[in-house]
Amino acid sequence: MALCEAVGCGSSLVWPRVLLFGDSITQFSFQPGGWGASLADKLVRKCDVLNRGFSGYNTRWAKIILPRLITKGNILDNPVAVTIFFGANDSALKEENPKQHVPLDEYVVNLKSMVRYLQAVGVPEDRVILITPPPLCEAAWEKQCLMQGCKLNRLKSVVGEYARACLQVAQECGTDVLDLWTLMQRDGQDFSSYLSDGLHLSPKGNEVLSSHLWPLIEKKVSSLPLLLPYWRDVAEAKPELSLLGDGDH
Repeated sequence: MALCEAVGCGSSLVWPRVLLFGDSITQFSFQPGGWGASLADKLVRKCDVLNRGFSGYNTRWAKIILPRLITKGNILDNPVAVTIFFGANDSALKEENPKQHVPLDEYVVNLKSMVRYLQAVGVPEDRVILITPPPLCEAAWEKQCLMQGCKLNRLKSVVGEYARACLQVAQECGTDVLDLWTLMQRDGQDFSSYLSDGLHLSPKGNEVLSSHLWPLIEKKVSSLPLLLPYWRDVAEAKPELSLLGDGDH
């Protein structure tokens, strides 16, 4: 006798999804101590957290692949929250890194385009969180560049222009925004400890991002139920009575 026939199949469980879309800072976020891993841990039994980070990518490429990640009419593709976290590569200096560089005005257009696309496929702006690029520690990043045989290819002042543009896009589009640029420099503090190599996040930087992102995510998922009952609440004699419902607990 098939398992399904033996117990009687309930409806398929649909796990709500949170989509993290970004560059390497998102891709690396599932590493030990990463902000994405922390978010996934908090949302166990409520949401699947999908890491769609692409190392080295900019908004020019991101807007092309976004429709391949989320399509209209598929409930599995309709996330309860989406983070869009680009700018660290867009802000690369054109003369030193033309492949990743995206002009500031195009960066703005690309961010708006992605927010509008999400709206068009059923993900309203109140589910979207833009994240600004973090400040750049030029001394540390220059060491990385020299090790790779190239010159310093980013400047903190330029990254700041992209961070401010990201804030403006969020205001104009009505999305939430996490201003990582400002948070890491609050009260004139030394932000270098938040970065592992001058560009990517250190464990401390991951912690800062995670702690400030969680309240924004929490308000979007707070009404979601715990999926499937706590083990003490499962009916002992007939567990299927507890386990084949709609999954809301």
